[in-house]
Amino acid sequence: MSPTLADEIRKRLGELSPAERKVARVLLAGYPSAVFETVATIAERASVSAPTVLRCASRLGYKGFPDLQAALRAELDARTASPITLYGHAESARPEERAGAERTADPRLGAALALVQQAVSQTFEEVAPHEFDDAVHLLSDPRRRVHVVGGRFTHLLAQYLGLHLTQFRDQVHFLPDRDVERTSFLTQLARRDVTVVFDYRRYEPDKTAIAELARERGGKVVVFTDPWLSPAAAHADVVLTTQVASNSPYDSLTPALALIESLVAATLEKIGDEGHERMKLSESVARRTGLI
Repeated sequence: MSPTLADEIRKRLGELSPAERKVARVLLAGYPSAVFETVATIAERASVSAPTVLRCASRLGYKGFPDLQAALRAELDARTASPITLYGHAESARPEERAGAERTADPRLGAALALVQQAVSQTFEEVAPHEFDDAVHLLSDPRRRVHVVGGRFTHLLAQYLGLHLTQFRDQVHFLPDRDVERTSFLTQLARRDVTVVFDYRRYEPDKTAIAELARERGGKVVVFTDPWLSPAAAHADVVLTTQVASNSPYDSLTPALALIESLVAATLEKIGDEGHERMKLSESVARRTGLI
């Protein structure tokens, strides 16, 4: 998966002059809409000259500012892609044409395996260690309630994370389905809460609203999203991005699942003996009540 324009700008900040860095910060602060402002407007906001804005675009590797804006348009097209728009891309990428596909009895399986391996590997390479550590710290804090929120498909990821957490820590809650219960749930968000939001393209407005509301109440927000970043990421304390490449019109959630399992393992390790005792108690209760 190609890096976003914002990723490229952050990566090259150290190469820019002080004046050009002001331009870059203006672009990042209002990303992505700020990139579509006029050169004069950006120059005014950064307190620099118009030629400085143009030099910044050139230093970032673009022929001019319109070229930089065109790159962002292409990125936003990918960001809002749906299974229908991705269908043609999946059809054009035939298994036999994909380099690195493993040899299996069915070449389609080999192509799928190669994509999954690459996506998972890239996801783990790109996760910032401090972001992962911050997520572990928040989820392992016994003083905090944990709320998990997912969308059309990602509610499965939210449940997967939440069901694991409930086995070794208290106060883990799932966003209710019914409107009245959901309203009550959101009304009770508080300062010591951690809200984990899963939001992948096509992004769902209510997920951004929930993240914003949780942040307004003083709580912490963890967002799982794709490389193009859900709007909910703007309200997050921790953002964990995962790759979504697949050989079908649908984004793959396998890398996200792998990252969740790593997060669960690290959180349990952080909680330590108390988590282990909670697991044993849960097992005992389940056996006594005939649940297992």
